[in-house]
Amino acid sequence: MNVSLTNVDSVNAILQISVEKADYQEKVNDSLKTFRKKANVPGFRPGTVPVGMVKKMYGKSIMVEEINKLVSQSLYNYIQENKLNILGEPLPNQEKQQSIDFSTEGDYDFFFDLGFAPDIKLSLTKRDKIKYYKIDIDQELVDKQIASYKANYGKYDKIEEGAKETDMIKGVISELEDGKVKENGISVDNGLVMASYIKDAEEQAKFVGAKVGDTVVFNPGKAYEGNEAEIASLLHINKDEVESIAAEFNFQITEVTRYKEADLDQELFDKVLGEGAVKDEAEFIARVKETIEDQFAPDSDYKFLLDAKEVLEKKAGDLQFPDAFLKRWLLATGEEKTAESVDEDYPKIIADLKFHLIKEQIAKDFDLQIENEDMKIIAMQAARAQFAQYGMMNLPDEMIENYANDMLKNKENARSLLDRAMENKIIDALKSKMGIDEKVISLDEFRKFFEKEEDNKEEISEEKEA
Repeated sequence: MNVSLTNVDSVNAILQISVEKADYQEKVNDSLKTFRKKANVPGFRPGTVPVGMVKKMYGKSIMVEEINKLVSQSLYNYIQENKLNILGEPLPNQEKQQSIDFSTEGDYDFFFDLGFAPDIKLSLTKRDKIKYYKIDIDQELVDKQIASYKANYGKYDKIEEGAKETDMIKGVISELEDGKVKENGISVDNGLVMASYIKDAEEQAKFVGAKVGDTVVFNPGKAYEGNEAEIASLLHINKDEVESIAAEFNFQITEVTRYKEADLDQELFDKVLGEGAVKDEAEFIARVKETIEDQFAPDSDYKFLLDAKEVLEKKAGDLQFPDAFLKRWLLATGEEKTAESVDEDYPKIIADLKFHLIKEQIAKDFDLQIENEDMKIIAMQAARAQFAQYGMMNLPDEMIENYANDMLKNKENARSLLDRAMENKIIDALKSKMGIDEKVISLDEFRKFFEKEEDNKEEISEEKEA
């Protein structure tokens, strides 16, 4: 068997695989023997079917299968052994590849088109200046974060005064009939109402100002009109029973509780940061500021990479791509794609591919590798960030690690985390090699960068629609 490569140009080539009878004949014979042992042919016991009959009935399909295996293996072995940096997957050549007749054993030629990634050369020095926008963590941001902690770690206290819209009102709910409690009617011992969730203003007003010991006569169907699930939950009944409930119910108030934010004291410090992590308010504020800085660091890094992208693409120059091959491959692999949709999407695809290849080259130039420990760290960072969104800061490492491990078991999550880990290493490599011009700006100023980006996207979308 012979494999040869003919370059068409710098990014296109034709790979020829010449298969001789001797290359596949032994494998075909072995497959026929194996198939004969389990062939189910009427009139013959398994393993006794004559070889000639098996060959006549199944020889062609077995030969085609073995040749396809041989060609596929040879194709990808050649690509790997010669370290060809191909794009997409090899495609049958439409001009040289002739129709093949497998009716008789013989020699065959297979031709495949290959598309190569362009060569990228990046010469990075400290003279290549890129701005790094660090977000100023001002007192307003710190105060907002502390207010969030106080709200998240607050608690409900019992009150004797009249209820406000946001107070939790507990009591006994009883179905009424002719103004009296209905015998064997709906009864809920631990009913729960918050006036702010009641849609009807008249029904809501009945609970605002009510105190422990008061009895409110209300209409659940009117109070939560259109929300059968809410009514069913309140009355502890099935949704299909909601339509037949009485118009009036008693709500005998047994308890009113009001949410009170946590105080800015040692108890809150311990809950947020861990017991004894800080000893006073000043230390707590300093740690909160550090936490916010850590939260915004990935945003600054992302902006840095976007700005670096422009510099890197200029340094890479005008890259040539195997356009015709890529469009053909995209059309062949996209189930719902058409030639028109491929042409329309192609500029964006190439733009993304160009930067992807540049990042791959940086990883190669700096010998960046992702180890298991890197994956564990990035997964734990992602887990902590998710919990932090809900104010859950001081979680045990074991819990975070278990959650991170679950994230890594999902292939899609694992791939995303792998990309993020590599991107972080690329960012660190660029920071070490290029000149960094750090600038501290406010959060509002930083957000404007991305508002402009969204505006540009909307303009492009409108132009397409027009």
